[in-house]
Amino acid sequence: MKQSILDIARVIDAQPSSWQDVDIQILLTDSRSLSEPAVTLFFALCTEHNDGHRYILDLYEKGVRNFVVQHDFTGQDRIPEANCLWVKDTLGALQELAASHRKQFAIPIIGITGSNGKTIVKEWLYQLLHDTFSIVRSPRSYNSQTGVPLSVWQLNEQTQLGIFEAGISLPKEMERLESIILPTVGIFTTIGEAHQENFFSQEEKCLEKLTLFESAEKIIYNEDQMLVKYCMEKKGFLNKTFSWSTKNEEAPLFISKIEKEIDHTVISGKWKMESGKWKIPFTDDASIEDAIHCLALILYLAPDLTDLSMRFEKLDPVAMRLDVSKGVNGNILINDTYNSDINSLSIALDFMARRSVDNQLKRVLILSDILQSGMVPAAFYRKVAELVHQKQVQHIVGIGPNLMSHSNLFSMDKDFYPTTESFLDSGIWRKLKDSIILIKGSRKSRFERISEQLEEKVHQTVLEVNLDAVIYNLKYFRSKLKSSTKVICMVKAFGYGVGSYELAKTLQERGADYLAVALADEGAELRREGITMPIMVMNPEEHAFNTLFEYNLEPEIYNLNMLDAIIRETERRGILRYPIHIKLDTGMHRLGFDARDIPVVAEKLNVQTGVVVKSVFSHLAGSDSPLLDDYTQTQIELFTQTSNQLEKLLAYPVMRHLLNSAGIERFPQAQFDMVRLGIGLYGISVVDEKVLKPVASLKTRILQIREVKKGETVGYSRKGIVTRDSQIACLPIGYADGLDRRLGNGNGKALINGVLCPTTGTICMDICMVDITDAKAEEGDEAIIFGEQITISELADQLQTIPYEILTSISPRVKRIYYKE
Repeated sequence: MKQSILDIARVIDAQPSSWQDVDIQILLTDSRSLSEPAVTLFFALCTEHNDGHRYILDLYEKGVRNFVVQHDFTGQDRIPEANCLWVKDTLGALQELAASHRKQFAIPIIGITGSNGKTIVKEWLYQLLHDTFSIVRSPRSYNSQTGVPLSVWQLNEQTQLGIFEAGISLPKEMERLESIILPTVGIFTTIGEAHQENFFSQEEKCLEKLTLFESAEKIIYNEDQMLVKYCMEKKGFLNKTFSWSTKNEEAPLFISKIEKEIDHTVISGKWKMESGKWKIPFTDDASIEDAIHCLALILYLAPDLTDLSMRFEKLDPVAMRLDVSKGVNGNILINDTYNSDINSLSIALDFMARRSVDNQLKRVLILSDILQSGMVPAAFYRKVAELVHQKQVQHIVGIGPNLMSHSNLFSMDKDFYPTTESFLDSGIWRKLKDSIILIKGSRKSRFERISEQLEEKVHQTVLEVNLDAVIYNLKYFRSKLKSSTKVICMVKAFGYGVGSYELAKTLQERGADYLAVALADEGAELRREGITMPIMVMNPEEHAFNTLFEYNLEPEIYNLNMLDAIIRETERRGILRYPIHIKLDTGMHRLGFDARDIPVVAEKLNVQTGVVVKSVFSHLAGSDSPLLDDYTQTQIELFTQTSNQLEKLLAYPVMRHLLNSAGIERFPQAQFDMVRLGIGLYGISVVDEKVLKPVASLKTRILQIREVKKGETVGYSRKGIVTRDSQIACLPIGYADGLDRRLGNGNGKALINGVLCPTTGTICMDICMVDITDAKAEEGDEAIIFGEQITISELADQLQTIPYEILTSISPRVKRIYYKE
């Protein structure tokens, strides 16, 4: 859908001005999500912690020309070509525009609210109905004052059904969302304690949520929830409900039987003069209730579906936000810090119970104060204690003043602390062993610090990473580029072995434009650690699409099968204009489209709305070698021609990038719109390594020193023959840490107290031996394997390999230590 900026100005009652007319397609509230500047309208929202006006000048420099603003801002005299629509309240303007857009569609619109289950019901309705209707639905959990208008804006001429969820945390919020969604059919999932702290009672919160259905023709709900039924009656809604019940046979949908098996549940029901059975591949109570909500909606909206039973059998689970990982001392860790209400605690405890059945691990709960509660603390924590007891938790660690005050309510093994810091300082976490540990805390509690300790890897061998050197090297390569050229920083393969998160955090702070990883899991980990800048995935796999979409990762697309697959998946999920990057093969002959594929690629892209091409790129095969310069020039020419052809056929601008680190230094004339900075970021140059700073140093310490007589041998197979009376030091580093076995028997050296000490004997899995006879050393002294004095490039030349291999071979068990001068 397109809408004229002049029409938008009229709808949101912007102050009169002389605007340049343009058609708007994209509404933007987060400057980091910019995709197509020319058709974007940016709303400068003002929140408690941020102000969107701060990002206007940067967006203008990136090509955005249309802004909705509410106050003066820095740089407003430097954006002469901008359309600035001045309003009293930018959030209100966004909502007014979405509400106006919604009124253009006379189609069924489903509005979903409640305390829990909104997203699952929405996603399952899509799974059940997407073969029958062209559906637009809320992306992910876009149910807030900002998310709802952005969701509704997606409605277009092809839409036959809209499904939107609405969430609130404060009184009077739902009235604004109701005017935007205007649901024709409502679903009320359940009433719980989430966000209860802002309401006087559950009744008040329930009545506020029901405001969503003021104009609805029909409301789906579970009439066995007496409070919800009472509130329906109080609002005068009972005459327009399609309720379901497991108790009332007169309900429009009577659920007569629920039969749970090991891996599925059979739901039997009656409605009107008919009856039926539906099997779902779930057994938990929450999923069963969510499925019945979906069943009631379909029996009302699309009762003639003949294959409904088969559709329910094929329901897929909606991804849970529970992280499972191995911990120290035989522990298994379950991390769940997304919700902090009692309902999500119950779900997480159920999950822990299922995980512990087979292995008989002790059940341990590390729990923070639960912030989203409107109950009297004593009554609330009594309820928490009852739940913890019911789920057979054997040991609880409670953290926070409220839990401490009510510790007497818990009857199992227990420890309580006022803060996360005091728990960590106590050291009791070191005693946890052979347990399954649920770490359940609000984000405010910063329980990730507890997870880090329980997952801690202890090893004397470390890789020190100089973040100042990273910044220096980035500035050096930027000095080779035009100011408008963007930089993609490669942090794949665990940041080339040095550790991706701290590196990514530093690059984000220093204004890098993009990050690139190899796999979706690498990008997901960065997102979980708080990295918000755009992330490109260079080697995406079809089975990882869920991770891509969940964490907003942008995939490289390199063949027609992958292109078809991602288009299908975006359509299935109701996603619009998801950014992708097209890979061309210009001579590497690895991944990528050939030039002859471009017309077909463009044709497929032009008849869909699920994806949009953010960039087109290729790889140079020999930019580091002067012997291959002619071939490199051929690649540059082919890329120029092919990328121009694709952009022309798509009829919208696409960024281009070709150069890697060596290319930036040797072929700056081919920098196009972006470049990819990889090994150069880590201090490796093909032109002059002295201009860069080494980023990583591999260090260890002497475990033991022994005297070995002339003629004796050291290590396996007696290959280390001692030619003089010697002092031999054992270092806790071996080939399992990434030390190449070819460096044994004198081929490698360690720098100890300024002296290069040769290896003796073969490199073992966890240990190597070096001759320190000429170095004055003691047990515990530092030994440097590579760094400033022994460079990675020198080590690579010695092993007849490349620096990439040296860095990426460093084992994850080697602890990374990050520092700044």
